Amino acid sequence: MITTNNQSITFPNFMNQIGEVSQTNHKRDLLQPIRQWIDNININNYQRAKFIANLIPAQCPFERDVVIFGRKIAHIPPMCKLNPLYDQFVGLRFRALCYLVDECGEDIQSYC
Repeated sequence: MITTNNQSITFPNFMNQIGEVSQTNHKRDLLQPIRQWIDNININNYQRAKFIANLIPAQCPFERDVVIFGRKIAHIPPMCKLNPLYDQFVGLRFRALCYLVDECGEDIQSYC
């Protein structure tokens, strides 16, 4: 039991309130079906694995250094992490590369 501001809060009630908050936030995730679909894509074909490994870049293509007259004046940070599906795409690329190495025995240095 925790006592704050002359109110006593029991631990189970506090945990129930936290659980209710996390459940309401989970219901509002409109991209969850797309996340599940991407996470459930099976990599069981050489052409599909190669296509995915080529399609999804290893590094964010938007990250840049702005250089004028040989001097760096600004840095544009990687914007890919703002993508709400970033983790799913990185995981999909990783699964494709693992398939190419483990099942096909291919050298994946050309994809890095």
